[in-house]
Amino acid sequence: MAGYVVHERELESRRDGGDTASRAVAIDARAGSELLELHVTRYDPGRSLPRALQGVQEILYAASGRGRLVVDDQAHELEAGTGVYLAAGESYEVESRGPEELLTVSVIAPQTNGATPVGPRTVRLADQPLLLASGDREFRYLVTEELGCRDMTQFYGVIAPGRAPDHSHVYDEVIYVLEGEGVLHGDGEDRPVSAGSCIHLPPLYVHSLENSGDKPMRIVAVFQPAGDPASRAYEANE
Repeated sequence: MAGYVVHERELESRRDGGDTASRAVAIDARAGSELLELHVTRYDPGRSLPRALQGVQEILYAASGRGRLVVDDQAHELEAGTGVYLAAGESYEVESRGPEELLTVSVIAPQTNGATPVGPRTVRLADQPLLLASGDREFRYLVTEELGCRDMTQFYGVIAPGRAPDHSHVYDEVIYVLEGEGVLHGDGEDRPVSAGSCIHLPPLYVHSLENSGDKPMRIVAVFQPAGDPASRAYEANE
């Protein structure tokens, strides 16, 4: 199965009547991703209509703007760099404070382990420890089993300028590029990526995500099954 890249500007957004949320599905089964769906949602100022999760769980990341997430009449602050876990069967609303829109990137997947949120509902990027991966790459865990999510892992990654060796992972992964520009190499193709690009990397897909700019590339990603984002199934010899 090949990797997939689409930019947010190529997506068609949907807004229900009276809602403040405009949602676009960037990656789903039509893009070759059978389990994970990547959604990009923009909220105008005000409070959205309720969104019910029927048979699926959702991991959300606030990319820009400010607001609140309301679940079971409990409000949770949202700001850029906030990760959120929502379990199957829950319903939530998002209130954007404005004046700018609130941008979220979320991943939808079936809930197979019967987990429910435990402890805090949200996690802040600034509070998470910095971890190192190969190739001068950094990451921070966001949504993990500590928030009750047993099926998937959400992380924030920083890719330094340059290209890492070709490699693959055993997990299924979707990525949203927050900042920077580069190239996804794989299957003999070189596909450009930039802020707003959405990427699907299927299991065992041999690839390299190159940062071709002179500044760090920043991404938020979710993979399934849960585990370590730095683990590799294969690495090419230079």
